[in-house]
Amino acid sequence: MTRVAAVDCGTNSIRLLVADVDPRTGELTDLDRRMTIVRLGQGVDRTGRLAPEALERTFAACREYAAVIKEHGAERLRFVATSASRDAENRDTFVRGVLDILGVEPEVVTGDQEAEFSFTGATRELTGRDDLARPYLVVDIGGGSTEFVVGDAHVRAARSVDVGCVRMTERHLVRDGAVTDPPTAEQVAAMRADIEAALDLAEETVPLREARTLVGLAGSVTTIAAIALDLDAYDSERIHHSRVSRARVREITEWLLRSTHAERAAVPSMHAGRVDVIGAGALVLLSIMERTGAEEVVVSEHDILDGIAFKAAEEAEAGRRGD
Repeated sequence: MTRVAAVDCGTNSIRLLVADVDPRTGELTDLDRRMTIVRLGQGVDRTGRLAPEALERTFAACREYAAVIKEHGAERLRFVATSASRDAENRDTFVRGVLDILGVEPEVVTGDQEAEFSFTGATRELTGRDDLARPYLVVDIGGGSTEFVVGDAHVRAARSVDVGCVRMTERHLVRDGAVTDPPTAEQVAAMRADIEAALDLAEETVPLREARTLVGLAGSVTTIAAIALDLDAYDSERIHHSRVSRARVREITEWLLRSTHAERAAVPSMHAGRVDVIGAGALVLLSIMERTGAEEVVVSEHDILDGIAFKAAEEAEAGRRGD
């Protein structure tokens, strides 16, 4: 077993996994898994730059994570940064800050690389299950982008498109500096049109309708699962590998898009940082299910973060062998 640390820094949240990994068997044992909402992508779609306050929130989380990594004695750390930092003009400021705090330079990965990590993390433990038909369509709905990956044991096709819960909220649901509460029918229609156009782009590369099992990742999907399960509090173990029907996703999405901030905040499994963006994330998921004809989504708590950890462990083992 190799002890590794993986950091996934996205548009809405930054997450840490410290785990013991056997890269040969695919066994991964969590030692510490945590998430902080930092909204790094705040305003990036509009300004093209990372906001100073967003950078400081992210650096504060990195300082917390550095202490956790040191405490556990991870052999290797890999830090992957996704959509927001790809788009920003001042991403060098972000890179320097992370390097100073954690001692590694963040890898600002491409959408295709992000998709590969997500697929590996989500599907490695599904191998051998006869109740889930292949190929899989793995969908990672992030804050700024959504990754689509179709594959069996390995990736066959992947595409990243610029629709995510934060980007869609800021683009369509914000008026006079505040999120419309609740959004108008016209705002929802415009957001839906944007999502459908992105799905058209994804289908140019990825055969979405050929997949037999839809696997959904990231906070929007897991929050919908928590609502569907009527949990009194967020419970990763119950959410992981739960299944939510398309009809239930539609019901939840419609409620989220007509609810007020206070009503969404009162949901016991809702993270405070998702209250204003969960409606957009839910609409992305529903649109995907309707486009592909998926009758249900298999919800995974293992995603890009686990894929990064597997890769870090493989690199550590290769280093020990001298490869």
